[in-house]
Amino acid sequence: MPVAHKGLCYEWTEQSCTCTESTLSEIAISVEGLSKHYKVPEREAGLKASAASLFKRKHRLVKAVEDISFTISPGEVVGFLGPNGAGKTTTLKMLSGLLHPSGGAVSVLGYVPLKREPAFLQQIALVMGNRNQLNWDLPALDSFDLYRAIYNVPQADFIKTRDAFIELLDVGELARKPVRNLSLGERMKMEIIGSLLHTPRVLYLDEPTIGLDVTMQRRIRKFIAGYNQRHGATVLLTSHYMADVEALCKRVIVIHHGHILYDGGLAGLVESFSAYKTIGVTVAESDGIDFAGYGEVVGRDGGKVMLRVPKAETTRIAARLLTDLPVADLTIEDPPIDDVIEHVFATKSPEVEG
Repeated sequence: MPVAHKGLCYEWTEQSCTCTESTLSEIAISVEGLSKHYKVPEREAGLKASAASLFKRKHRLVKAVEDISFTISPGEVVGFLGPNGAGKTTTLKMLSGLLHPSGGAVSVLGYVPLKREPAFLQQIALVMGNRNQLNWDLPALDSFDLYRAIYNVPQADFIKTRDAFIELLDVGELARKPVRNLSLGERMKMEIIGSLLHTPRVLYLDEPTIGLDVTMQRRIRKFIAGYNQRHGATVLLTSHYMADVEALCKRVIVIHHGHILYDGGLAGLVESFSAYKTIGVTVAESDGIDFAGYGEVVGRDGGKVMLRVPKAETTRIAARLLTDLPVADLTIEDPPIDDVIEHVFATKSPEVEG
């Protein structure tokens, strides 16, 4: 269903939106040569080293983010992937204006985040799965009223938006309980509602489903996808749960040791970084068959054996299996995206810090 937004026409898909205008020039987020360095004091253990540090302190330079560049179009949902310490949260904080960049340029909706202009803050939201923003001792409804006043949301619009979000996440009774009495998943729902009451156009999600059970994760993902579709919001998502990324994002940016390793389609990530494919072969009687002669056995499920084989050898090995064995079924698949990401991080050495 096409949706009008700022004079542009968007065609919504199930997961995200893509603009049908071939001449689209508006960019929601622009990052050019962005860097963030920290000087970290360091010393050896012991009383002598502690006393010496009072007079001469040693420092080392930590390059949390180093010369990264990317652009994100309005309405895109982009996965921002990387291991702990890769620079994801640091980047989101610079895009929100919470951290001062050491170098480079950032523009979000035409604003410089560092200036923290009210008009800019009215259009963004940062949701961090490991941080609480709601008042711990009050019902979430009271905190929602506070957010309405902070963002100066008209009362009628506020009530309509609040009630719609509460219904979508099925938290009607929970919103009346003190936040400290809620479970982790219930609190996360409230945090997301509170962050979206002013209907931001740019949404930064930092591990929004961390620590939640599978059912709750699915509910949060569905809600985020729905918000993107209804409001045309640009979403930058970090998550260690690849199910979040696969469900919401067509494009991913992979960052490691402060550098961008990949920026493109999720399917292209597998193609670019995976040197293997998985062959699933089912035979009537697998006992006594040495599958190791065909590839690395990575799993068994009843009569089905999963083999990891070099990508270039996939066709030849599949032909051998069909010729040599009484094959009832054979499938060829790309490896799980989790395995690809793990392989990327494992094979990329850290940058030398100056």
